Amino acid sequence: MSAITAGKEWPHVTARSAGAGALALLLALTACTPSTPQPGGSSQPAASSAAPTTAPPTTAPSTTMAAPSASATVPADSDETAPPQSGDKVISSTVTLNWTWPGPGRPFTAAHENPVPISPPPAAPLPALYAIGAGMHPAETPPYDQLSFRFQGGFPGYDIEFVPELTADGSGLPIPMPGTGAILKVVFHGAQAHTADGTATTITSAPAPAIGYPALTSYAPAGDFEGVLSYGIGVGRPMNTAPETKVRVYEVEKIERGQHLYVVAVQLDTSHWK
Repeated sequence: MSAITAGKEWPHVTARSAGAGALALLLALTACTPSTPQPGGSSQPAASSAAPTTAPPTTAPSTTMAAPSASATVPADSDETAPPQSGDKVISSTVTLNWTWPGPGRPFTAAHENPVPISPPPAAPLPALYAIGAGMHPAETPPYDQLSFRFQGGFPGYDIEFVPELTADGSGLPIPMPGTGAILKVVFHGAQAHTADGTATTITSAPAPAIGYPALTSYAPAGDFEGVLSYGIGVGRPMNTAPETKVRVYEVEKIERGQHLYVVAVQLDTSHWK
């Protein structure tokens, strides 16, 4: 993937049609932390999240969840990559994974079916990664760090699982992720991060790979080939010497700066860093 200008998070306020009560709640959940925090953390207010859905079972070797339908849930997505504009709004939001430890050997899967091609040329035939955002949310219960993947065209399917090491798709070669104690791998299916002709990236903004949050230390691409798009998320403590890091995933469909985006927000519980 070519070099990308680092993204910047901005506070985000969205208006919904769910009535005054939902609007008041949403306005209370809009602060987020800048994309260049110090490793020691931040005390700035952060975005909140609504009551999540029931967590998938944690006793089975693998958990699969069908594509969620539209929900009235207020989204936990305030890590915008550009300033908000008039017309920005949330269309729907859904919790797909609710504070669960996915692995190793216990992957979480969310399935989404999209037509192929999903858009006519010159648009990408599959959901295309448009931007990556990151934010700290220390004031929430539980507090969390977040890495959000913003797609155009639709939600891709994805698998999420802690892995012993990050390896490149295809070659299987290890990808260094220094300073991490554990690695959460996210594999998107039916997605891409390159243009239809394969000559350029579709990603318009992203934070630097070394993020430096308490839980979310870094991230790295691991593959973008034949509809499979992979990333490793570095977590800042060893799994074998500290409590397991729980994960929550939000899906948010929204209009942001005139773009129709489908956001997969991966959140890491930072309670053990407090």
